[in-house]
Amino acid sequence: MRRDALRILLATSVSWLGLRMTEVALPLIALQQTGSVWATGLVAGSSGIALLTSPWWSARLRHRLTSGRALAAVLMVQVLGYVTVAVPATLGNLSVVHLCLGGLISGAATSVAGPATRALLADIGDRIGPDVAVRALAWQDLAHRISMVAGPPVAAWVVTQHGAIPLMWADSIAVLLAAVLVSGVGRHAVRRETNGSAPLRVREVLRAHPVVGDGIAMAAVGWFWWFAFALGLAILGAETGRPGQLVAAGMAGYGLGSLAGSAVTPLVVTRLPRVPTMVCQWIVLGMLFAALPWLDGSLLALAVASAVGGFVIPFGLAALNALITEHTSGEERRTAFAAQHVAGSGGSSLGMLTGGAVIAVVGVETTMHVAGVVLIAVPLVLVARAGSSPRRRGGSDVDQPSLCRTSATTPTG
Repeated sequence: MRRDALRILLATSVSWLGLRMTEVALPLIALQQTGSVWATGLVAGSSGIALLTSPWWSARLRHRLTSGRALAAVLMVQVLGYVTVAVPATLGNLSVVHLCLGGLISGAATSVAGPATRALLADIGDRIGPDVAVRALAWQDLAHRISMVAGPPVAAWVVTQHGAIPLMWADSIAVLLAAVLVSGVGRHAVRRETNGSAPLRVREVLRAHPVVGDGIAMAAVGWFWWFAFALGLAILGAETGRPGQLVAAGMAGYGLGSLAGSAVTPLVVTRLPRVPTMVCQWIVLGMLFAALPWLDGSLLALAVASAVGGFVIPFGLAALNALITEHTSGEERRTAFAAQHVAGSGGSSLGMLTGGAVIAVVGVETTMHVAGVVLIAVPLVLVARAGSSPRRRGGSDVDQPSLCRTSATTPTG
């Protein structure tokens, strides 16, 4: 079983590295072959549509992804999405239709493969021993962040030496290799008895496990306001006569900080109090967002503050993964991870889509301040609500703790 866990970790590392390279290559290829700036975001936009609609169309599918072979089949569909763009790009006849179709196919595949991979890894960890699932998910996050830091520089070098098209094929090969790796993983999912054949709905699972629902709600709100950092710094730099400098300093600090945090998290995650860690994560990030307009005079100060914000992110994510792992299993676990995926990726996509308009209306500094206040207030409100109105339900969760009391030493479910 440990070999199966290593297979999944290696497969996700390879596929994520390929994805980061594609994110650099796709806009360049689209611009070169279509001549339209508008076309550069079509793949990401189409992929986002598949992700945001996935709770409605993927419910039955995700509950069948309980083995390595099933997951490998989904990864092959993802390869098909990339090849839909890579082949016409190589032939020099890439069109808007190819970009949209490739984005829809790859987006649909990743929207179910990502949560299914985490759920399967957690199931394997449960079989290996206590706390193994929580640590395995933390190691997976470390691999994710390594790809975020290492992928773009490698992609930039390839583009300068060989052009952008080889990167599209590199990603296709990387995901194909990931499919081969996970195909050897056995079935480890813990099955639960369900009434009828209808799959569990997201809201049913989150109502059954309110502490998990509140954690996912924090993530959805937090990642929606991510645009205040990413777009905000870019616009603030342009307004203050330093285009590109502020966002580069902020992103560099954030990336290094998150990498350092994700390296420490697997070593301490089993001792972290779950909910306090999540709340502290969003409060620290909220304080960073609110302070950004006051740090634009020093690139070093901005980078250091961003590094602090990045450092706490892996701890909060690990705490949420731990809550899901400890409170759920089987179909509930796969549904909860799917909800987490939509909340994070979907929330940030919606934020980036609407963020420019928000900044244009209220101004960049006001947007940063508001984002900071919201990120601080929402976790505190959720904790206060859970503390004043503990929610309980019958069955296996009759003794489920309220949000403000859940910690590393009180797993349920």
